[in-house]
Amino acid sequence: MDTLTQIAQLVLMLSILVVLHEFGHYITAKMFKVRVEKFYLFMDAGFSLLKKKIGETEWGIGWLPLGGYVKLSGMIDESMDTEQMKSEPKPWEFRAKPAWQRLIIMLGGIIVNILLAWFIYTVVYATYGKNYVSTQKIQENGLAFGETGHNVGFKNGDKILSVDGKYQERFDRMILDVLLADNVVVERDGKKVNVELSDEDKNEILDKEGRDFIRPRISGTTVDSVVVGSNAEKAGLKKGDRIMGVNGANMLYFDQIADALSVSKGKAIVLNIKRNGQEVALNANVNKEGKLGFNPTSSNKPEYLVTEKYNFFTAIPKAMEESYFLLVYNIKQFKLILRPSTGAYKHVKSPVGIATIMPTTWDWEFFWRFTALFSIGLAFMNLLPIPGLDGGHAIFTIAEMVTGRRLGDKAAGIVQTVGMVILLTLMALVFGKDIYQLIVK
Repeated sequence: MDTLTQIAQLVLMLSILVVLHEFGHYITAKMFKVRVEKFYLFMDAGFSLLKKKIGETEWGIGWLPLGGYVKLSGMIDESMDTEQMKSEPKPWEFRAKPAWQRLIIMLGGIIVNILLAWFIYTVVYATYGKNYVSTQKIQENGLAFGETGHNVGFKNGDKILSVDGKYQERFDRMILDVLLADNVVVERDGKKVNVELSDEDKNEILDKEGRDFIRPRISGTTVDSVVVGSNAEKAGLKKGDRIMGVNGANMLYFDQIADALSVSKGKAIVLNIKRNGQEVALNANVNKEGKLGFNPTSSNKPEYLVTEKYNFFTAIPKAMEESYFLLVYNIKQFKLILRPSTGAYKHVKSPVGIATIMPTTWDWEFFWRFTALFSIGLAFMNLLPIPGLDGGHAIFTIAEMVTGRRLGDKAAGIVQTVGMVILLTLMALVFGKDIYQLIVK
């Protein structure tokens, strides 16, 4: 049932985004009196699930859930229909319109996606407020890092002052900034220290821990649960125990305890705990992974959360600002993906992978925030100058406006075919990776 809820949220989100994206092409085409032959949600390769012709347009739902499309008269698109291109251009055809009109039609879907994100964020901010985890609050005690973070130069207790010269007040974005950065300045023992991150460092972070390589430094360690059959259970550790240290050394933070366990892999240790106000020493064996088998009580996340309240009108500029920043972050992440040595390309997700991170219970606030975020991502993806995408069509139209020469129909057909092969290959690889990970998990 949980999986069905995740799938239902994803399908609804994609349907909204695809329909409105294609509506952007549809409405701009109608503005310039271009005939729209088809408007489809999902692809109708071979056959469609539903279809109905209204006026000159066939409206339908395809069986293959890979986006959607509008088919314009006189245009070589995803349908690869070149028959109509053999006759002279008709006044209602896309190819008969001036370049500036064709450019607007090509960018119509992207514009709608950006406006949609802006509108959603406006409504969400006015309804729920703007919520984010504060960098300042979360690193009051400094930050904690896993083994990977230590390997690339961070130390427990570091406070991040700037990333590539800028301070990021939102912790979620600060983590992303670090992964995209070349230079991070931290405060360590009252001094400023530069941490230089190479592409190989980023590869190690993404492969081993991802965003979790930075965590808040939790003061005190109280046991929330003990894994059945674990070394912690055998040692007598119980829920509610407060771990004060290891081998007689007092430890204020959980990361200090985790580090002590890590350096004692496969060894016997003494856990110093406080139980019901009494100090107790437990003999325990650390496994080969440096674990005992218990879960600490999680930090009280709401204490790090900042909520800014807006009415509808004050939310408008904040929503515009958010949409802009998301577009900028998409560009930054794409640049990271284009650097193979970072390994970022291995972490690109298909809809299958995205479904696994959707909440297992229906959450409208999450749903709309994620839809807005994904809408910006869809806009950016379609802006890429790749044949088969809106950006690919747009770049050739802009070249035509500059040079005064249009790409021939035969060449356009070849370019479109090559672009579709590239896109389908990339989609197959990403889908295959996510399906494989889902199966072997």
